[in-house]
Amino acid sequence: YGIIAIVTIFITLANVLVNDGFGSALIQKKDADDLDFASVLYFNIAFSILLYAILFLCAPFIANFFGEGYEILIPVLRVLGIRIIISGINSVQQAYVARNMIFRKFFWATLSGTVLSAIVGIWMAYSGYGVWALVGQHMTNTIVNTILLGISLHIKPKLAFSMKRIIGMLGFGSRILGSSLLITGYMELRALIIGKMYSPADLAFYDRGRQFPNLIVANINTSIGAVLFPKMSKEQDDKVAIKNTTRNSIRFSAYIMCPMMLGLAVVAKPLVSLLLTDKWLPCVSLLQLFCIIYLFQPIHTANMQAIKAIGRSDTYLKLEIFKKSIELVTLVIVMWISVEAIVINMAVLATAFTFVNAFPNSKYLDYNFKEQMFDILPSIGTAGIMAVLVFFMQYIPLPTMPLLILQILCGLVLYLLLSIVTNNREFLLIKALIKTKLKLLKAGNEGF
Repeated sequence: YGIIAIVTIFITLANVLVNDGFGSALIQKKDADDLDFASVLYFNIAFSILLYAILFLCAPFIANFFGEGYEILIPVLRVLGIRIIISGINSVQQAYVARNMIFRKFFWATLSGTVLSAIVGIWMAYSGYGVWALVGQHMTNTIVNTILLGISLHIKPKLAFSMKRIIGMLGFGSRILGSSLLITGYMELRALIIGKMYSPADLAFYDRGRQFPNLIVANINTSIGAVLFPKMSKEQDDKVAIKNTTRNSIRFSAYIMCPMMLGLAVVAKPLVSLLLTDKWLPCVSLLQLFCIIYLFQPIHTANMQAIKAIGRSDTYLKLEIFKKSIELVTLVIVMWISVEAIVINMAVLATAFTFVNAFPNSKYLDYNFKEQMFDILPSIGTAGIMAVLVFFMQYIPLPTMPLLILQILCGLVLYLLLSIVTNNREFLLIKALIKTKLKLLKAGNEGF
């Protein structure tokens, strides 16, 4: 896991160069047509091949950087790096899906890739392939996702290319790309420092601690963000509509994310012990810190998507430069202390930057930080009460699995009861949506 975490640093950075920027530009552009998509597709393929060639040649130098015993990085980087080329194609597919709001096809393609890659990874692991089991899992996921999504979209790209169209999207796209590079580059820089200054085991614990909360964010908050950006882009001339969309997103995301993050933090120890075994328990404290880091992600996502949607990629970039400058300075100070100090620094800054990300929209959308705090405080308060009660349940003398199940079930029931007692707006909305869906299903069955 430590080796794969190191390789992922470089693959992720290369993927940002290929995927971000033009993908966002395709979604944000009001009149994007087939020539725009075809031009970005062919540009991405050519650029990703160039990046892969650079990574292929640099693999020995990367292995030497980490020192003796890391020779396995060379073949792993060269094989896993093929994902860069495939991702260049997939990013254009995802932009098409987002622009046309056809997320069901994306869901099924992604689900199929996830299931098949899990089967391949498990089979290879039990067959004794070691680190190559993880390589096989990652490669299968990317390949299957791209192939199935391409088949389901039934799109044949035009055999045409326009550099003029590429240049036209370069202004907006380059600023989004710069912002993404700052965000991803800084995130991977921490992993790079841990891998170099500490040990592969420390990096593996760091990566595992980040994995669980990030998995939730990737499947819920990122999905919401993927819908938000194209929706807001279509409303970009109506600031009132964008404010309402941003506000509803923050409220709904907070209602879903807060209990998940706080709940995950309090059940982290039995969860890690059960799923990963006790040898992974050193990652528990890191996992709990990452839960705090991701707690405010709904505010960050909604605010930044709104800024992108109205075309203010310049503000987006300036915000990231400001934040990353502070993060870099503090990282240099704490990286000598411990891995835990690095993650604590992340948690403190993530909380502080909630205000920074909210500030521009007080001007652009008349949606200030105070309003945003009032919108999420009910969810944080309710989730906090639930988390405290679930935390004290750990002292019940039960085996790990029954205790974990009891904590999860009680946490869910407590959160729902508190939502009913407080007449929570988002709970009532979800309840109404479920009732409407059930009525439609019932009506459909009766008609059948």
